[in-house]
Amino acid sequence: MAEIIRMPKMSDTMEEGVIASWLKKVGDTINAGDILAEVETDKATMELEAFEDGTLLHIGIEEGNAVPVDGVIAIIGKKGENIEALLKKLQNGQEEEKEETSSDTKESEKKEPEQDKKEESIDVSDIKATVITMPKMSDTMQEGTIAAWLKKVGDQVNSGDILAEVETDKATMELEAFEDGVLLYQGVEEGNAVPVDEVIAIIGEKGADFEKLLKAHKQKESASSNDAESKTESKEEAKNQEKSETSSSSTTSDSAQNAEGDGERIFVSPLAKKMAEEKGYDLSKIKGSGENGRIIKRDIENYKPSQETPKAETKGQVESSWVAAAVVPGEEKYEERPVSQMRKTIAKRLAESKFTAPHFYLTMEIDMDKAVAARESMNAISPVKISFNDMVIKAAAAALRQHPKVNSAWLGDKIRYNSHIHIGMAVAVEEGLLVPVIRFADQKSLSIIANEAKTLGKKAKDKQLQPSDWEGNTFTISNLGMFGIEEFTAIINPPDACIMAVGAIQKKPVVKNEALTIGQVMKVTLSCDHRVVDGALGAAFLQTFKSLLEDPVRILI
Repeated sequence: MAEIIRMPKMSDTMEEGVIASWLKKVGDTINAGDILAEVETDKATMELEAFEDGTLLHIGIEEGNAVPVDGVIAIIGKKGENIEALLKKLQNGQEEEKEETSSDTKESEKKEPEQDKKEESIDVSDIKATVITMPKMSDTMQEGTIAAWLKKVGDQVNSGDILAEVETDKATMELEAFEDGVLLYQGVEEGNAVPVDEVIAIIGEKGADFEKLLKAHKQKESASSNDAESKTESKEEAKNQEKSETSSSSTTSDSAQNAEGDGERIFVSPLAKKMAEEKGYDLSKIKGSGENGRIIKRDIENYKPSQETPKAETKGQVESSWVAAAVVPGEEKYEERPVSQMRKTIAKRLAESKFTAPHFYLTMEIDMDKAVAARESMNAISPVKISFNDMVIKAAAAALRQHPKVNSAWLGDKIRYNSHIHIGMAVAVEEGLLVPVIRFADQKSLSIIANEAKTLGKKAKDKQLQPSDWEGNTFTISNLGMFGIEEFTAIINPPDACIMAVGAIQKKPVVKNEALTIGQVMKVTLSCDHRVVDGALGAAFLQTFKSLLEDPVRILI
């Protein structure tokens, strides 16, 4: 299905952007991460990135022309897809907006003078100050948390200064000032979250009336929200009416279903009714705490039949009552938390991978005796401590150099075979999972890989990763060996064709030189996308990887 590309808001004050140049033309194949065009904003010339794979079907604006924020600039979809209906719909939508604007203008002209005065916009043309709103720092960001203010109210701010550190769903990033002036106002305290486009600060001349500027901004927001509410008011009324009808019908059915023989209707849930029958309770003597006085499970449990003569119980009922009395009462308790942006992204990407890429798995056991000895020898002289994971990354990179078809990606209508080797390293953080990338891993020494891995791992846990740190992986490694996991399978990390799951090194009986001895072995499982990598190719890669770790001197060559 075709996706509409709109002009994003690339700065807090941006209202429109000018297409400086198109880097793609209609008919070109687009991959997520490709640069579509260069856009001139009110601050700088920036790159417009694609977030979808497909073919560029339509360009809605020529080079040198301006586009308002959220205006249509391009359409990406499947090759040969018919988008005429979509273009007509977009055109009709623009015409409807014009008609709505003109009708709103006519209605406003009919209003009484007193109403016009109330809704008259606040004039802020004489106020030399700028409102700073929370920018959208990633494609999935909905809000940002002010981790720390680096400027305080009254400080002089120059363009390029860092105002604050902001935690997004991806990393902790710096909020840069684009204006010169004095920090007049801070709209949020450290540690608090702010939705995208909400006011966080005001910068301007010393003594400027920033409160008037805030009132004007709030008036503008309330006006836009009122328009949205008026459009959905009729829908909400219909929903409320439907709910009330449903509620009344369900109440009627409940009362009819739970009517007692004496003609008096008693509201009771099925579970509560069953419990009362088992205990021999008279429902007419129990007061319900549910909606409309309905008797529920809690009422049965809390009821004490002090003056009531219970019905005759059978032997089985007596035994069940004794068992129920002997059970220690407990409290059912749980906590529900909203899904974070990071977890939503993980869920979406891995679900797409699991259900679109046909996975198959290859497992191999590796003799790690020489690798253990080699690591001890290397750490005796290495400037940074080398881990087994560093050796796995280096061996995988070397094996990919010998089997380049494994270092590939499925792009729908073609397969990309990467000449460069960028190893993604799965890192568990409190909020989920991040995959920082060690670039050109085959060309780096073990000590350099070890240093980069430690640095990236720390940045991931401190939320300091930048987009350049997690983009561009061609092969991914997930290592749970440090948790004692002997063997597991991993879901492929798009757009890679493979991911390797690494287990713990364990001592176990092995046969060497026709004799039984204790050896140190490690199991790895390669998850492959069968659209790209076949079984024989994956097996050949694992054989090479195994041979490199079983004789680690070879990975140093």
